[in-house]
Amino acid sequence: MIEFETPVVVAPDPDANTTDLLVDRVAATPDSVLFSLPTGDGGWSPVTTREFYDQVIALAKGLVAAGIQPGDKIGLMCKTRYEWTLIDFATWFAGAVLVPIYETSSPAQVRWNLSDSGAIGIILETADHFARFDEVHPELPAIRSVWQIDLGDLDKLVAAGADVPDDEIERRRNLAVGSDIATLIYTSGSTGKPKGCVLTHSNFVELSRNAAVALEEVVLDPNGASTLLFITTAHVFARFIAVLSVHAGVRVGHQPDTKQLLPSLGSFKPTFLLAVPRVFEKVYNVSEQKAEAGGKGKIFRAAADTAVAYSTAMESGRIPFGLKVKFALFDRLVFSKLRAAMGGNVKYAVSGSAPLGPRLGHFYHALGITILEGYGLTETTAPATVNLATKSKIGTVGPALPGVAVRIADDGEIHVKGIDVFKEYWKNPEATAESFDGEWFKTGDLGSFDDDGFLSITGRKKEIIVTAGGKNVAPAALEDPIRANPLIGQVVVVGDKKPFISALITLDPEMLPVWLNNNNEDAGMSIDEAATNPAVLAEVQRAIDAANENVSRAESIRKFTILPTELTEASGHLTPKLSIKRNVILDDFADQIEAMYSGAPATEGHSIVH
Repeated sequence: MIEFETPVVVAPDPDANTTDLLVDRVAATPDSVLFSLPTGDGGWSPVTTREFYDQVIALAKGLVAAGIQPGDKIGLMCKTRYEWTLIDFATWFAGAVLVPIYETSSPAQVRWNLSDSGAIGIILETADHFARFDEVHPELPAIRSVWQIDLGDLDKLVAAGADVPDDEIERRRNLAVGSDIATLIYTSGSTGKPKGCVLTHSNFVELSRNAAVALEEVVLDPNGASTLLFITTAHVFARFIAVLSVHAGVRVGHQPDTKQLLPSLGSFKPTFLLAVPRVFEKVYNVSEQKAEAGGKGKIFRAAADTAVAYSTAMESGRIPFGLKVKFALFDRLVFSKLRAAMGGNVKYAVSGSAPLGPRLGHFYHALGITILEGYGLTETTAPATVNLATKSKIGTVGPALPGVAVRIADDGEIHVKGIDVFKEYWKNPEATAESFDGEWFKTGDLGSFDDDGFLSITGRKKEIIVTAGGKNVAPAALEDPIRANPLIGQVVVVGDKKPFISALITLDPEMLPVWLNNNNEDAGMSIDEAATNPAVLAEVQRAIDAANENVSRAESIRKFTILPTELTEASGHLTPKLSIKRNVILDDFADQIEAMYSGAPATEGHSIVH
């Protein structure tokens, strides 16, 4: 086995809990701006650290007055907004435990999370959230308190808790030690029924303290670090960054509506972003198609090629003079506008949940935005490895964070141990035992190290396809580059026990009309019509051909089918973090898959399914 470990840089404190992070921040910078709230007219209203702390205490008192006891579980179903982190810390100060529920969850998923966790209360955001909860409320007799943010129930809680003494909150906040449960986060269920991950106070405290040192250039900007959160805080990735930001004093804003993301970036002007690769792909694809529509598509693509060449040359340590001149020209014509669209101050972006791809990594790097790809799971409190500002390699997910060890088992599986690894699966000792080898958590992902300990993800153990000819194929190596094409929504590579590899393709409904218009096709055609359109088929084939160049012939995609539908979270085919539910898709589209393997032998080409 190959193993790399990064020692802790902050001594552990087994008595500390998450409330100490806020108490310490108040002591250090009480008057600094910790949050900015949208004002509705495109502006932002400041909330200082002291103001946030006072609001947390007031809401904690409300929870106490409502009968919440230390150790009680409270569900939270809410989009990414200021109140999410306010409720998070208030729950900890009251001695209780939050159980996040994705705001897109179905009634059945809401029921499972609340019943399995034993929650006795729930905080909902909207009438829609309430309706989904209310559908299963009769099956949840333990739920005795229901609050709705949009009805002003947080203010009512604060008013009701006015007489709770400060001493009681101080007593409660000090009850938990590092090894106690801080939250119960349910996995997204891409491989079966969601399991509850018990994350401890130490997971958040020690990881925040060590990551803040490792990511010092990101979270301690000389002019004040700031970030605009837009991915769901119910997911551990954004939740950890929210907690880390409180610890490090990062100014945080929120924008859950990705359609409003660019205007919000323009007014908030963050210094770093947190995103999944699909966001970076979308920004690039929208920019390219806009340029195409304006008759400047060739210029944009030449600029992108120059950016990739420039970043690659920077990595090698030598940039030819001609390339410098070319880059300076495109920087003025193209890149400066892209930087301005993202607020003008973004220096770093932390990316996770799926591989970004070297081309996009180099493209943004040349723009002056270093994308720090990282790797982790719910079970590792999000990050286990991450590229650092001072130590970064495009195409990898970086070295282990301080306090974390990573090893590659003999079968290629990634194992993790350290300050970030969860305690156990809730009420599921069998799954817990199955997931550990001693102290090492078995991630189910496959990876490799370079000589410097930088990790690369090569696939998922359970997703490896073995063809009839015995060839092992990692789907992600084909899916990720194809998905980068602006026309393509999702890609699912298939071929287990089959004579060759095929793919199910869906089209991106937002980009489709733009692409059709730019390619002199009818922009009004439906997805159903586009699935058989010769120009669309040719473009999909080009994307597949490009991906096939990176693999052997035995691993290459020989046939594809464009599905005249979308794969979405609502359809049950994607998880809340937009990962594909492979098993569900294979079941639901079994007929379409079988159709690709019946009849004539495969050649590079396509088959169409209606």
